[in-house]
This record gives sequence, structure tokens and C-alpha cells, in this order.
Amino acid sequence: MESRKSEASTLELSPPLRNGWLERIFKLSLHGTTVKTELIAGLTTFITMAYIIFVNPNIMADAGIDHGAAFVATCIAAALGCLLMGLYANWPVGLAPGMGLNAFFTYTVVGTMGYNWETALGAVFVSGVLFMFLTFSRIREWLLNSIPVSLRFAMGAGVGLFLGLIGLKTAGIVVDSPATLIKLGSLREPGPLLAAICFLMIAVLSYHKVFGAILISIITVTLAGWGLGLVHYEGIMSAPPSLAPTWMAMNVAGVFNVSMISVVLAFLFVHMFDTAGTLMGVAQRANLVNADGRIENLSRAMKADSASSVFGAVVGVPPVTSYVESAAGVAAGGRTGLTAVTVGVLFIAAMFFAPLAGMIPAYATAGALIYVAMLMMGGMAHIEWDEATDSIPAIVTAIMMPLTFSVADGIALGFITYVALKAGTGKYKEISVSLWVLCAIFIAKFIFL
Repeated sequence: MESRKSEASTLELSPPLRNGWLERIFKLSLHGTTVKTELIAGLTTFITMAYIIFVNPNIMADAGIDHGAAFVATCIAAALGCLLMGLYANWPVGLAPGMGLNAFFTYTVVGTMGYNWETALGAVFVSGVLFMFLTFSRIREWLLNSIPVSLRFAMGAGVGLFLGLIGLKTAGIVVDSPATLIKLGSLREPGPLLAAICFLMIAVLSYHKVFGAILISIITVTLAGWGLGLVHYEGIMSAPPSLAPTWMAMNVAGVFNVSMISVVLAFLFVHMFDTAGTLMGVAQRANLVNADGRIENLSRAMKADSASSVFGAVVGVPPVTSYVESAAGVAAGGRTGLTAVTVGVLFIAAMFFAPLAGMIPAYATAGALIYVAMLMMGGMAHIEWDEATDSIPAIVTAIMMPLTFSVADGIALGFITYVALKAGTGKYKEISVSLWVLCAIFIAKFIFL
């Protein structure tokens, strides 16, 4: 009798009966989680990546895009990406417009190369379609495997350096100089000083594993600016601004230009390798790796990520990508797509806080840019420094991105250096067919463009 009671009690408390339709969709019990745990994990992920709501519109505005439309587009693109990842792939991963890629969009494609933002969005759209094609075919695996590991890490680190320079420049910590090209700005000015404080505050809080360190620091510095009279209160909530200025605004026809090849490839490669690294890292932490070493639903997760970039270009943002901050939600117990769906719903709710986003000053988001840049440069630790034919191209790739103020040029110079060094030292077997082709394209670009 006691045994039957115990069995009945177990059935009564079993996750499938408690969670109902959510159990059927997300297979919560199979992943050893509950609705409450998933909701908390989703909130955790959202708070750690919510800074993009404030940072991305500021960067997009520098490209000439309406700030309000960029804010709504950021929220919608992130929400769509999260919902697709959660409902289709059942992964606990949050997505949003990629940091570094947004800086490349604004400051290189629009600022340096002189294209309008509509054509830049067209390049994002085309790279997203190519990413989807590669993801749905075996070409993706061939391409991922053919690009040297050293260059993959260098691309991520280089984007970090580029992003860091953008942050320092935006904050006024680094300024231009006719004599030395760049120099230290005045730290007596409130903007650079508050940006530096924001960066240091994020670093300290993150070291102590404080929940939402980046968001807390941005808001704190904004309040400090408000106290100094640098920020003006404009309210907290309102109806979302119009998306009309960016909706379907991409100029795809303008992308079919030889000079845009490197731009599309830069968006594609950085996005693809960043996504692969993030998804594999999160999969390990979320126990999504099967006994035979295969990652559960990895193909679906990649498809969801690539499709999100296409949707993002339609609403008006740079490539939407999986966020490494998702690891925070996984650490909080997130194991299924319900975590990602929660993040998506919170991004939708965030659209009603446009006045708050408009109040965030550039120096506050600059501090966050600098900190994220530091994290992105950590990949350089995985490079084989004892092998010069690997380390030198990696250094060229990473260093030339900020020095040329172009992610595309940094990638091109790094690939050319790699092929030249491997060929010059007789290591032809380490040069894949795709590398020879890309090297030829990049050389032609520098000669004829």
C-alpha cells in the first residue's frame, strides 16, 4: 500500500503532468528542468544582454538610421531570433544584433567606404541568405573546416580590437592628432571620465559575478550624467516608435558590386565563426552533447541563427547572432528553448521603453563597448604562438582591423599573409582550396579597387 502511495505521489509531481503543453513542446523533463527554472534562466539571459537595446540604436544612428526605428528594429529582430531558436531548435540561446558587426556596418561600410545604410543592409541580407544556403548544405562544414583555426580566433579578436577603438573614440578617451594620428583625450571632461568609470565598473562587477553587471553600470553612469545635467529626463514608457524608416529598406541591387564582395564575406565569415563558437560553447554547458559526442539539434540551431539574420535585415539591423551571454542563463539552469522564448518575450516588452533608451548617452554605451571588446580578444590565447606561419597571419588579421578601421580589410590582409607564409615555407598541404580562391579574390580587390 505504501508503495502505491509513493508511486501515485511521484506521478502527481512528475514534470509532464505539471507542465502540460510546455512539456510537450520543450521536453522539459527530458532535459531535467522545470518551467520556473526556464523562466528564471530566460530573465537572467535577457538582463545580461539587454545592453544591446541601448547600444545598437546609438551605433545605427551614426550611420544615419532613425534612432527610434533602430531601437524598435533591434527589439523585433532579437525577439524573432530568440523565438525561432526556442521553438524550432529548442535551445536556451538568446539572439540579437551582433556587437562588432554593428560597428563594422556603421563605421566601415557606411563611414569609411561611403555606402548608404540601405546598401549596407542589403549586404547584411545577402550574407544572411548565403549563411542560410551554407547552413542547409554540406558546404558550411567544408568551409568551417577549411579556414585555419588561428584565423578563426584572430577574426573574433580583431573585431574586438576594432570595437574597442570605436568605444574609445566615441567616449573621447582617444582622439585624432595631426602629429601622431591618435592621442589620449582629456580625462578632465565628464564624457571620457564617465565612460572610463563605466568600463571599470563593469569589469569589477563582472569579476564579482554580479547579476546584470553591464546593464547596472550603463544605468548608473546615465544617472550620474543626469545628476550632472548632461542627460535630460524624457520619460520611461511610451508607444513604440515607427519601424517604417527601416522596414524593407535594404538595397539588395547595390550589393552586386565588386567592391562589396569583401563586405559580404566579412559579414558572412565573422558571423559564421562567431555563431559556431558560441553555439558549441553553450551546448557543452547546457549538456546538449550526446554520449557519442554529437551536439543535439546543432543543425537546427545554426539554421535558426542564419534565418534570424535575414529577418534582421528586413526590419533594419546588422546580422543577428547568438549571444555568448546565453551562458549566464544556462548557468541559472536553462536547458531548453523555453529559456530563449522567455528572452524573446522580454525583448518585445522592451519596445515600450523607447524614451529610456533615448536617454542613454554615448559615453555610457562606450564603456560597455570597451568591456565587450576586451572579452572578444580572449580568443588570441588559443593561437599556436610557437608556429610563426600561424601566429603572424593571426596578428596581421587582428591588428589590421582597427588600424585600417575595416574588418573586411583586416580579414583580407590576414588571409593573404597566411597563404604567402605557408607557400613560402613549403607548407602547401596546409593551404585549402577555399583559401587559394579567397586569397586570389582579396588580391584582385586590392589591385583593381
